[in-house]
Amino acid sequence: MSTPLGERVREARLAKGLTLEALAEKVESSKSYMWQIENKDVARPSAEKLQQIAKALDTTVEYLLAVETVTQEDAADTAFFRKYQRMNPRSKERLREMLKILDDDEDD
Repeated sequence: MSTPLGERVREARLAKGLTLEALAEKVESSKSYMWQIENKDVARPSAEKLQQIAKALDTTVEYLLAVETVTQEDAADTAFFRKYQRMNPRSKERLREMLKILDDDEDD
């Protein structure tokens, strides 16, 4: 029986069009280990492994581990904001300017 973690990993993997083998390669694990994560009630992977899985699936660890309902869109927003926080001030300003332009276009 799969866990919420396993269900979210499978859902995200399929949404990205990845096979178990392709995901396993991206996270430097075996296909059988990834199958166990998706399909068995196994011990939780290490924090490092969860981070690798989240990165390979373009999502967040929080999304994969969420007890409550978290959408993939919420996870994408969180991942985007984390990237934004690590940007240098000039890049942040440019991104804010782009957002303003896009927002102005929607008003038309």
